[in-house]
This record gives sequence, C-alpha cells and structure tokens, in this order.
Amino acid sequence: MFNLLQAADSVPVNPGEPQANYSFFIMIALMVLVLWLFIWRPESKRRKEMQQFREGLKKGDKIITAGGIYGVVKEIKEKTLLIEVDGNITLRIDKNMVVADTSDLQK
Repeated sequence: MFNLLQAADSVPVNPGEPQANYSFFIMIALMVLVLWLFIWRPESKRRKEMQQFREGLKKGDKIITAGGIYGVVKEIKEKTLLIEVDGNITLRIDKNMVVADTSDLQK
C-alpha cells in the first residue's frame, strides 16, 4: 500500500548536472521580464509624460497640485511656480507638485 503512495523518479536528476540549473535561471528571467513589462515600463512611460507636462506649463494654465489645490499659473521659474488660488492669494509651489491640468478633468 505504501508503495503506491511513493512516487519514483523516472529520470534521476544529478544536482551537478548543468541541465538541472537551467530551469531555475529561465524562471528568474521570466519573472524579471514580467516585472519589466507590467511594472517598470508603464511607470517609466508615465513619469516621462508627467515631466513633459510640467515642462510645457505656461502662464494662464489651470492646474491641480498634489495637495488638491486648484490654481492658475502666474509665473514660471526653473523649479517653482507662482499660482493664483483665489483673488489676490498666490502660492509658490515646486513644479514637481503639479499633478494635473483641469482640462483633463473635463474629458
């Protein structure tokens, strides 16, 4: 009865054999490929699009900051923006904190 439950290897595998190690490397390579296709590549593409959006900002654009503040661009410097929030209220923010254009919300 116990002989039926025990599985016997039909082909003995030697750990020192080079063929036994290939499957491990193939699986690791496939995992890295899947990570690249579904995580790293789309994230890199999204990051490039955001960088182009931030570089293309001009005076008068309506924007949304990472903190959820809506404003209109009044002045652009190398790393900062001056935005008008309401009336005479202006804020100086880092360019990297701009996450969207309000025209994107209307689409």
